[in-house]
Formats: sequence, C-alpha cells, structure tokens
Amino acid sequence: MSSITWRWLIVAGVTLLAAVLLYPSVSWYALSPAERQSREEHRERPKWLLNLGLDLRGGTHLLMNVDVNKAIENALDRDAADIKREAGEAKIAIDSAARKDSRIEVSLNGSADRNQFTDFVKEHFPNLSIEDSRTQDGRATFELATNASEEKRLRDFALEQSLETIRNRIDQFGVSEPIIQQEGDQNIVVQLPGIQDPQRAKDLIGRTAVLEFKMLAEVPDSEDIIAGKKPPPPGAQILNGVDVDRSTGQSRRTRYLVQSQTLMSGDTIADALVRPATQMEGPYVALELNARGAKLFDDLTAHNVGKRMAIILDNTVYSAPVIRERISGGRASITGNFSINEARDLAIVLRAGALPAPVNVIEERTIGPTVGEDSIKAGLTAVALAAAFIFVFMFLYYSLAGLVADLALILNLVILLALMAYFGFTLSLPGIAGIVLTMAITVDDNVLIFERIREELALKKSVRAALERGYDRAWTAIRDSLIATGISSVCLFQFGSGPIRGFAVTLLLGMLVGRFTSVNVTRLIFQTFLANPQIKSIRIG
Repeated sequence: MSSITWRWLIVAGVTLLAAVLLYPSVSWYALSPAERQSREEHRERPKWLLNLGLDLRGGTHLLMNVDVNKAIENALDRDAADIKREAGEAKIAIDSAARKDSRIEVSLNGSADRNQFTDFVKEHFPNLSIEDSRTQDGRATFELATNASEEKRLRDFALEQSLETIRNRIDQFGVSEPIIQQEGDQNIVVQLPGIQDPQRAKDLIGRTAVLEFKMLAEVPDSEDIIAGKKPPPPGAQILNGVDVDRSTGQSRRTRYLVQSQTLMSGDTIADALVRPATQMEGPYVALELNARGAKLFDDLTAHNVGKRMAIILDNTVYSAPVIRERISGGRASITGNFSINEARDLAIVLRAGALPAPVNVIEERTIGPTVGEDSIKAGLTAVALAAAFIFVFMFLYYSLAGLVADLALILNLVILLALMAYFGFTLSLPGIAGIVLTMAITVDDNVLIFERIREELALKKSVRAALERGYDRAWTAIRDSLIATGISSVCLFQFGSGPIRGFAVTLLLGMLVGRFTSVNVTRLIFQTFLANPQIKSIRIG
C-alpha cells in the first residue's frame, strides 16, 4: 500500500471520528429549548457535547458581595471565647470576655494581675493588640483589636475561601463550564450557563451552611420560655424550626429551647448523601462523619441517651430526635419536610463546607433561552458570512487550488468543533470570534504556500518540484507563526478568565488543526492529482 493511500486513510479516519464526536451536538441543538431543558432535568445530556457559554445558551449572571467584616467579627468571637478558656487554664481570673463591635472587651477580676494578662495576650494571641485599658473600682478592663496584618489576612482568606466554597457547590450542582471569579476586593462574579432558576442558584450559593449539634435545654418552665413569657436561662437560647406531623405530612413553624453550647459542628462531616423518601417521611440527608466526628458523636450519644438533640443549620432547627441508644460508626441523618431538590441542595452545601462569611447578591441578570438562540444565530451568521467571503475569494484568485484550500478549511472547522465537544470546552461569542480569526489565519497559510509555488513555477521548475519546494519554503514561516500565536494563546488561557479564555481555546486549537488541514491535507490532495502521469501542470490563479 502506497504512502498516499495510508495518508488518505488517516485523513478519512480523522474526519469520520470528528463527525462522530460532533453528531451529538448537532442533534442536541436541533431540539427546541423546552426539549433540551426536559432532557437535562432527566439527566439525558449527551456525553460529548459542545457546551455553549452564557452569551449563547442563556443562564444566570450573579454579582455577589462577601461580607468580609462579618468574617472579622466571627474571628473576634472565637478569640473572645479562647481568651476566656485559656486564661482560666493560665490561672488568670477573668470576669468576662466578649466582642463589642470591632473589639474584644475583657474585664479582669479584682485579684487578677494586669501585667500577667498583658504578657498572656502577647504570647498566646499575637494577632491581637491591646488598644486601651482602664481601671475602675479595682477592676481592670482591656480593649483588644485585630492588628492590621491579621485583619488583611482574614479579609483575603474570607474572599478566597468563599470563592472555593462557591466553586465546590456549583461543581456538585452540575452546571457545565461555570465562570466563578473575583472582582475587586469583596465581590465575586458567578455565571451559570443554562440555569433558568436563579432563586435556587442563589439559595444554594449564598447559604452559609453552619451545621451545629446541640442538646435541647431541659428546664421545668420551658413552655413559658418558648412562649416568650420568661427569658431563657443562662446558657440557653431560643431557635426557630419546622415541625412535621408524620401522620398528615403538614409542617408548622415551631420554637425550640436549646443549650447554647455547640457539641459538634459541620467541620466533622466527611460526606453527605441524599436518601430516598420512605412511607413515613420524605427524602433525608445521610451524614458520614470523619474520625474526629465519629468519636464526638459516639461520646455525645452515649452520655445523652433518652434526651433530645437538635440538628441546626444556619440557626434553624431541622430536626430534634430523641437519642434512643449510643450511636457508633460515624453516621447520622438530617430529616425534615424536604423536597428532593431541597435535600439535594442541602447535601451539596454540607459537602462543600460552610461559607466563612455571608454572601449577598447585589446584581442579578437572567438571560432567557430566546436571547441565547438569537446569539447563536448571530454567531453562526458571522461564521457563515466569513466562510462565504473566503471561499469566493480563494476560488476567484487561485482557481482550482483555491477550492482545495476551501475543502481544507471546511475540514478544519469540523475537527475544531469536534475537539471542543470532546474536551468539554465552552463555545462563547468571543470563541466564535477566535474561530473566524482562525479561518483567516488558516487561509493565509495556503496563500503563502500558493505564492511560493507560483515563484517556483516562474523559475521554470517542474510541477512536482515546484509543489514540493513551495511547501518546504513556506513551512518555515508557517512554523514561526504557529509558535508565536501558540505562546500568545497559552498566555491568554493561563492568565485570562471567562471570555478571554474562550477566545484563547478556539484560537489555539484552530491553529493546531489548521496546520494539519492547510499543510498536510492540501499537500496530499495535490500529490494525489500529480500521481497521475497524464497531469503535467497545476493551475494556481
């Protein structure tokens, strides 16, 4: 079998593979938006699909603000609790330690040594500085504040952790090719292609998801306290919750008196899974705890058999079961009046972890499917017009050789889109601009080759010699252009974001595929024609 035959088999195989990879996308986008939405809800989305960006597919754009000041307040609350605990261990008598606004106010007992406390703060809490101190009635009071470097670290951490947590939640939500990036010092931009239910997306992303396990407070007059007739005793608090009647399935708002002490928190969760509904209750979330959580839960249940434990998410009691027996093995569950979507979203936020600070939506835009369809048509029209002008120009200027270049260009587009579908890249309007630019660059390669062949023919060389020499002379310039454009594309992809990366992907892939089609495929077509001894000339313009 000749070399030309082998190369034709390779080109045919690549073309067939590209058609197979691209067919699911063609058939998918031939469906109506309603049909696509229905199939996505039933998870019937094809494996190899050319993803469309927000500007083409429609979806939700959110600009979210991270309340970094709240993250600092939370850190001060933790420091206040740690100061009180560790000071007691260091035999320093403290009456109170609590956050007031942006500072921690610490009151020492009359018997406490001021210098000892000052040295204690410097040694154990270097992130805090003593801003003020005063003595009244023999008692010393200190005001502590977070120093500048620690405050900056907390702000940066809150933003970075919020980005990572939101990204994890969205990844598990099942959105293809979302855009999640920082904007400014406190804002995060989230773009969710194909998501037409922005409220559910906001609920999922913005939920703080602080999970706590606390015991219900057992006091004689608990009903009067819950009814608001008496204040909660020290060490207890009132929390709202939802109580579900198992016989009727009806839910009603209720209030719980719980102990303030948190016995276990959400950082002990290793996994959270949705379990299907049973005859007695709806879907619920099964928790798998890590080694530390398993031990804590084992101790908690062992010492509280017969008592009620509240499972609290974001200060709302989701369930308050009675501990029937000691529970080992590191497993727990959260039940409630959940729909399947609510249970799934709850599992997602628990797996992804809690946000370090509240996140608020300050700008929201929903692009409907009609806008997306219009954008697709506009983009396809741009590609079609560009291709048509190029095809006509190449034919008029280079005659039959121009048709060869046009065939290579069509193959370039098919392979490029097939690769994007296979690797799961997203096609956006900037990406379409990259495709149009790629078409121009690919045709420019053929122009360079054809002009070199013309020069060789002008020197009275044979057709076969002129063809080989023309391709060899043009390759040096084509190679240098490929390297320069490739480096630029990689830099754009690495350091850019969103639309810039979409442009870089199509440009880089198009350049690589274009070299295969504009150089190898066109050369193979010419060599196939010239393999016929009767052909003595080739018409280039």
